[in-house]
Amino acid sequence: MSIFKGNPFHPTSEVPLYQALYAHMRAAILSGELKDGMKIPSTRALADELNVSRNTVLNAYRQLLAEGYLESREGSGTFVAHVLPDLLLTAPHPDWRTPKTVRPSRAESPRSFFSERAKAQIAVAQPPSDGKVPRPFIPEAPALDAFPFQLWSRLVVRQARRMPVSSFLYQDSAGYRPLREAIAAHVAVSRQVHCTPEQVMIVPGSQGALDLAARMLINASDPVWMEDPGYPGARGAFLGASAQIVPIPVDREGLIVDIGRERAPEARLVYLTPSHQFPLGVTMSLARRLALLDWAKRANAYILEDDYDSEFRFASRPLATLQGLDDADRVIYIGTFSKVLFPSMRLGYMILPPQLVNAALKVRRLIDIHSPMLEQAVLADFMVEGHFRRHLRRMRTLYAERRSTLLEAARELPLEIDSPEAGIHCVGWLPEGMDDQTVVNNAANYDLHLTPISSFSIEPLPRKGLLLGYGGFAPREIKAGVRRLGALLRSL
Repeated sequence: MSIFKGNPFHPTSEVPLYQALYAHMRAAILSGELKDGMKIPSTRALADELNVSRNTVLNAYRQLLAEGYLESREGSGTFVAHVLPDLLLTAPHPDWRTPKTVRPSRAESPRSFFSERAKAQIAVAQPPSDGKVPRPFIPEAPALDAFPFQLWSRLVVRQARRMPVSSFLYQDSAGYRPLREAIAAHVAVSRQVHCTPEQVMIVPGSQGALDLAARMLINASDPVWMEDPGYPGARGAFLGASAQIVPIPVDREGLIVDIGRERAPEARLVYLTPSHQFPLGVTMSLARRLALLDWAKRANAYILEDDYDSEFRFASRPLATLQGLDDADRVIYIGTFSKVLFPSMRLGYMILPPQLVNAALKVRRLIDIHSPMLEQAVLADFMVEGHFRRHLRRMRTLYAERRSTLLEAARELPLEIDSPEAGIHCVGWLPEGMDDQTVVNNAANYDLHLTPISSFSIEPLPRKGLLLGYGGFAPREIKAGVRRLGALLRSL
């Protein structure tokens, strides 16, 4: 008598015979036709019963044993497993006949379950991206229409094929060595940054660098200088470490160091974007850079230099980085590939003073351990083979054209636009009495994505303005966006 009483085995030619037998036996086990604990025939007996080769049965049994549907007992034979693997992978389904009890919202409870640090971070966090095609004038969008995706795909496939098995284990928290070498070589030439590959750490974007630095260097209530207006992501990272944020105004020469000295001479950390201040776009003067480095040396403080889009300059050569001017190892240099390549890559880097390297490696292992290996390896190839520098040259020309398009099209707008010398965004100052938040609240009606300058400030600003990104939009999109922006401003 066959063990398959209710559903006899009738194989087809669509799949190999042993796979058909495996599938048939698995289905019989899951349906309860072959009950748990039931002894099944030997491979020879079942082969004779089904009129197939013993190897067919043997291969089917091996797969069922490997997956946990059968279990072998020495000296006794082969049995259907008591606990099936499918049950271990599936949570019990709730009884649909029992009405679900609606619990009262904890939002109405007088007790908050968020820490004070979390509440502070939530208050300054930017809204999450919806993953949709960006609308003018979202500032963080690079020129994805000009990115060499076909080349990138080939590098991904090539790297995936040749990666050794060892690359799928935990890796060095500092990051993929060839990529660190490529970054060290790049910043030495392009930004006059002085470092060895050992000082380079690959992180999940500049935000990962900020979080790591905050964890390492800030105690609760420590004063931290921060540009005002400034990058909300940095403010959030420092608030997460319970820092005391000390807003330092920015003028045409960048962060005003003298005000920092007055407000918090004992600060442990200062964060700034000296090459292209975010969001105002100004460049920190050499005199201010030297003054800041002198203060940090005397105060035994560290400087976080965020060089987020310095690759794109359209006029003069950039000033030397703070890191390149630093002779006391007080600067932590941060770079990112989000603006240069594409944001979803989530790879950036920090260049640490030698005395911080070992500590940073240990702290990193308590966060995300290391960045994904495949992406690091592909990016290393992209840089070493010269594709990165060629892409930068193309993007520099492209962004200069898009910048010119925006400035020309915006001449008729009631905006005073600061002409940027670098980056992929600029600031449009609104007429006296017009509120930037009001403009932003109406932007969606005109299919625009606008950002108010006031959202980046801690202390009130004397003027209201809009952050206008142009890097991610073709000239026709920029011109159309400017026309819609004009209609929006005239409606208010």
